[in-house]
Amino acid sequence: MAQEAANSTTPETAKPTLAPVRPVEPEHAAAPARPSWQRYGTPMLIVLLAVAVVYTITRNWNSWEGGRIEQVTDDAYVRGDVTPLSTKVAGIVRDVEVADFQSVHQGNLIVQLDDDDYRAQVAQASAAVEAAKAAIENNRRQKQLQQAKVDRAIAGVSEAEAEISASQAGIEAAQAEIDRALPERRRQESLMETNSTTRQKLEQVVAEEEGSRAQLGSRQASLQQAKAALSSSQSAADAERRGLDVLNSQELQLIADLHAKDAALTVTQVNLGYTKISAPADGSVGERQVRPGQLVSPGTQVISFVSRIKWVQANYRETQLTNVKVGDTAEIRIDEYPGKLFNGKVIEIAPASGSQFALLPPDNATGNYTKVVQRIPVKIAFDDSEIATTLRPGLSVIATVRTRH
Repeated sequence: MAQEAANSTTPETAKPTLAPVRPVEPEHAAAPARPSWQRYGTPMLIVLLAVAVVYTITRNWNSWEGGRIEQVTDDAYVRGDVTPLSTKVAGIVRDVEVADFQSVHQGNLIVQLDDDDYRAQVAQASAAVEAAKAAIENNRRQKQLQQAKVDRAIAGVSEAEAEISASQAGIEAAQAEIDRALPERRRQESLMETNSTTRQKLEQVVAEEEGSRAQLGSRQASLQQAKAALSSSQSAADAERRGLDVLNSQELQLIADLHAKDAALTVTQVNLGYTKISAPADGSVGERQVRPGQLVSPGTQVISFVSRIKWVQANYRETQLTNVKVGDTAEIRIDEYPGKLFNGKVIEIAPASGSQFALLPPDNATGNYTKVVQRIPVKIAFDDSEIATTLRPGLSVIATVRTRH
């Protein structure tokens, strides 16, 4: 119906309805312009505050960090003495008395080398020592014999001197007899010229005077013989003394040779001892690196030994050690035992940074320089030594040192 009414309306009778025209308004009204100090001042203030905060933190960070009562680091590990046990002498491995990772006590045999050669060397050196002792004993007996010869020569000198004294006394007696018989002979000869004595008496006096002269000659000859014997005895005594001096010098040489033989024996005994490799202390061993029948040379590593004594080495930054001192208490957390706390104490602080002990220390005097915070090793001992013996070197640790300031 509505459609029919609409169709019945003619264009002439239809008049359009015009809406009132409204003025066009701008979509956005222009805001009033702000001053320039408001546009740039606030960002600059924010930037200045940020720079001040960064500067303050950067300048005081080291003092803040070093002034903390608790100094914590996770650059820490359980440490222990790991000693590679090596051979000192060459030989063939006879027995390996331990298994891998076995616990051992001090003195326990670990590796035994074949020692037949070294036992033979010890026997040979012992025989050399005995021979040197026998040579010294023989020299002493020769010295005793030579001393007897010296004593005999000295006795011959004394005897020759006694002979000289006796000969001199006999010469004096013979000279006195001549001095008595010569005037008597002259007197008898004078009396014979006057026939005041008998020829028999004269002959008797002459015989006595000539006998005294013969006795004087004999005594003089005995004196010369005694002097010759004295000279010979003195020469013999000097020769025997020189022989004794030679034996004395030989004894010194033989004693020195004995000392050398004793030293050689000690060396062979030491080498024999090196055929046994024993545990230097209580601990445990690593993996075996030799087997029976293997030929080893000096310096061959046979096994590693780990001592029972353990400690913690914490590598603190240099900025953390401002107040850390020996004796400070420490708390130790080991990754192997989560949630468990161990107590310890600082016992040593390294005298230099870790970089100074490196194989190739850095040389900051060459090339470009970039400052790197250094780390100083700090040695922390466990309060409970029994717990320390159960730990293994290399375990990761979080160490906290409580300073006393």
